[in-house]
Amino acid sequence: MTTMTRTSWYVRPRAAERDRPSVPSVPHDAVAAFHRTLPGYAPTPLVELPPLAAELGVRRLFVKDESSRLGLPAFKMLGASWGAFRAVSEHHGLAEPTLERLRERLRGERPVRLVTATEGNHGRAVAAMARLLGARARVYVPHGVHPVAVAAIEGEGASVTEVAGTYEEAVQLAAAASAPDTLLVQDTSVPGHEQVPQWIVDGYSTLFTEIDDELSVRGVEPPSLVAVPVGVGSLAQAAVAHYRAGRTPSTLLTVEPDAAPCVLASLTAGRPTTIETSATIMSGLHCAAPSALAWPHLRDGVDAAVSVSDGAAARAARDLAALGVPAGPCGAASLAGVRAALAPGRRDALPDGHDRTVVLLATEGASANPALAADAPH
Repeated sequence: MTTMTRTSWYVRPRAAERDRPSVPSVPHDAVAAFHRTLPGYAPTPLVELPPLAAELGVRRLFVKDESSRLGLPAFKMLGASWGAFRAVSEHHGLAEPTLERLRERLRGERPVRLVTATEGNHGRAVAAMARLLGARARVYVPHGVHPVAVAAIEGEGASVTEVAGTYEEAVQLAAAASAPDTLLVQDTSVPGHEQVPQWIVDGYSTLFTEIDDELSVRGVEPPSLVAVPVGVGSLAQAAVAHYRAGRTPSTLLTVEPDAAPCVLASLTAGRPTTIETSATIMSGLHCAAPSALAWPHLRDGVDAAVSVSDGAAARAARDLAALGVPAGPCGAASLAGVRAALAPGRRDALPDGHDRTVVLLATEGASANPALAADAPH
């Protein structure tokens, strides 16, 4: 555990070279094609909000509203579904799997168990995918996860084990639960478990493909700035992979709670850093260390990072709700972060042209944490 003086702002030196990521483990069009086979799939809304564009002094501003993704109130199902699908397919030796073929195979086999640790949304997504496949699920949750979130995971049919310690300790327990019929489906890497987290990152690519497609249909240029809420960094890794792969360069901004800015601290230090954390209403972003898998991509591909207070996230959630976007505190963090990054004294340090087309990732809906509304500062 590293104790250090914290800063709420990091910006990459203009002369620093950006990451050019390797080819993804699976082409993104194959991932998107898989997601289209899932029951209830539809692209989530990309909502233009001119009042926020005017407030922030940018040409156009859009919010990717993940408040309802494949029946769940957060984006996590994109990664959990693809990661679980690939892991279970390989476990059963299916060379050319489809969702239906895999479900048929599992009907004649001893049910496999999917195991993971979570602050809420990822665990619920893994549980939902296990139910869809006809598999079992066990989800480890750290101390402090709200009973409503635990009940939502159990409502998907999973067994929940509550851990007295931190998220990182819950991950260690989930990883230790491996057995011949048990598969770890974790969205952060642990020793010996790097392939599934990469598949989960690949799963998130569909979100960015949808953004591209929708902006193209509207005749809008690709994003000049994308704001990404960050926990361990897997979604931000997917953003780097997408926007550093030869497309028009986009400024990538990561946003974290003041209470748990592990990526910001790592970028500032120039090395992976484990920090002390405190309580936050942005529970899905409450992480003490970045994913080892994500870190090299974040180090070389993120342009700026900012941390925000619970009060700023709560205000952003209320403002988005008033404009028709039902974001929870984690999802609204992107707006709070852009407000902080575009403040006088900061915005001039960002790459030129960042203010043309801004996209905020509202990664969860208000219903992802229904009990937090009463806890949020007003």
